[in-house]
Amino acid sequence: MKLIKWTGLVIFLAAFSLFTGVFFLSQFKLTNEVLEETIADESKRNAFSKEAATYKGNEYASNFVFVRELSATFERVNEKALKTYSISEAEINTLVERSSGDGQIEFSLSLIDELFGGEDEINQYKRKTFTDYGNWLDGRQFNTAEELKTQLTNVVDNIRKYGIINQKGFDKYQVKNLKYAIAKASSYGPVKDQPILFIFLTFIASIIGALLYILPKVKEGPPGIKNNRIYFDPMKNVGWLGILTGTYLIAFYIFLYYYPEYMTNWIIMVDPVSFFLKGSAGGRFFLYGFIYTLCILVMGVRMIIKYRHSKYQIIRTISVMFFQTAFAFLIPEILLRLNKPYFDFKNIWPLDYDFFFNNELDALINSGGLGIFMLGWGIGLILLGVPIFVYFFGKRWYCSWVCGCGGLAETLGDPYRQLSDKSLKAWKVERILIHFVLVFAIVMTAGVLYTYFTGVSEIFGFSTYSIRETYGAWIGAGFAGVVGTGFYPFMGNRVWCRFGCPLAAYLGLVQRFKSRFRITTNGGQCISCGNCSTYCEMGIDVRWYAQRGQNIVRSSCVGCGVCSAVCPRGVLNLENADEGSRFNEPILIGNDSVKLSQ
Repeated sequence: MKLIKWTGLVIFLAAFSLFTGVFFLSQFKLTNEVLEETIADESKRNAFSKEAATYKGNEYASNFVFVRELSATFERVNEKALKTYSISEAEINTLVERSSGDGQIEFSLSLIDELFGGEDEINQYKRKTFTDYGNWLDGRQFNTAEELKTQLTNVVDNIRKYGIINQKGFDKYQVKNLKYAIAKASSYGPVKDQPILFIFLTFIASIIGALLYILPKVKEGPPGIKNNRIYFDPMKNVGWLGILTGTYLIAFYIFLYYYPEYMTNWIIMVDPVSFFLKGSAGGRFFLYGFIYTLCILVMGVRMIIKYRHSKYQIIRTISVMFFQTAFAFLIPEILLRLNKPYFDFKNIWPLDYDFFFNNELDALINSGGLGIFMLGWGIGLILLGVPIFVYFFGKRWYCSWVCGCGGLAETLGDPYRQLSDKSLKAWKVERILIHFVLVFAIVMTAGVLYTYFTGVSEIFGFSTYSIRETYGAWIGAGFAGVVGTGFYPFMGNRVWCRFGCPLAAYLGLVQRFKSRFRITTNGGQCISCGNCSTYCEMGIDVRWYAQRGQNIVRSSCVGCGVCSAVCPRGVLNLENADEGSRFNEPILIGNDSVKLSQ
């Protein structure tokens, strides 16, 4: 068994090392064909091609150098567009002078026609954009020339920011998307030539190696949880191996969310899988979903073996494996193949924070009956599904049985569950932070819906687009992704669920005040071994409750049941019952390890 285990480890490390190496294993060459494929607007394409003339056709062995060249080219295109089409400081001063006379300062749009009266493209553009952005100034009177100049400058700044950059250059969203698209289309090398081969050498080999390492654990002693030196393990107690793993995860998420143009080789490698499922090339989030699902499936096998003495844990693990594979990965991709909206039927607002974004609503409404059903399904889960299911089963029905974030935390993150901070200070921070994110999500969504129905993009001087952009970048990507998963080896496997998930906060509020679910305790049997508190991923000091015989009714508890599974005396029991009652023969919940030890 040891030979199989160590062989598996070697195979896994070799495959994982090759996967990491693939990040750098390609060359890049920008051609006219690539630009025609990626930049649809001919005038913008020509402007970009002209600025890229010095390196177009050159070969680059580094994605970092190539992307740096692309970034510099976009900057030059935008600078040239602003210089060509902007209304200058001198022209603003001319408008102010012509508006002043006879002791009055009154602005008229006719002055724009006079100043930019030429029929060339530049003058026509200046006339049109100022009329579009500054028509509200027509006929207005001002007390001083400086007051008028300030208003004219504001209009010109808006034209530069929202007009010229969007129409003649590339805004930041276009730059981000195009850098990725151009880098992917410009890439060539062994990965692009043989993607299926590299899938087998990386993903398939990693799966085989991991399973060979995991499966022998079935024979390593009797079933049951043992305190097997977890606090001396360099992977499981913020040792060098855990720090290295966390750093890798953080770097992966940073590149995924903010710099996908560097990940082109990894994305190219999974294109065959994407074509098979949805009939088109994959993107960064297809790569993410693919890896995410594989991690849950492989580490789910480990979870089942580790907790094989508990039928509850086995079925719960199979559940999260199923929901991630079917509902979060396969069904949405197949829907795209059928020209239907991408939709994860198990994802619920506010965790699915973009559910009410205008593009998402329009896509569902314009997709006919199925789209309307999806919209109704999502709203129904928010308003009815959550309170009803939480009342009967607690938040565990979602957080521990369905949710993809919880599924990854329970499987890939299981080795780190003991790292969750059990202190009172951590609990106070948790309650403040998670409810702040919930309020932020509600405010952001209210603003998004207000803009959707009224067309007004500002509320009390704040741009609703800026609010949703801030939420997406800092909460949706930074907190949920970079911190939520990257910090597994540092703060435990439920960092996002504890401190940031707005849906967990919503579920928790219902569970805390109106739910039949609780963990009951039999304090007379507690031997204070501390297993329950050690293995609680949500930072609950379970032993404190068990010693006092108090039921655990905490809004943060996700009902994973691991505290019960690791208790050697059967002190803890998960129940769905009225306050004060206790099941005599709990179904799929009782601690089978007690029977095994007797």
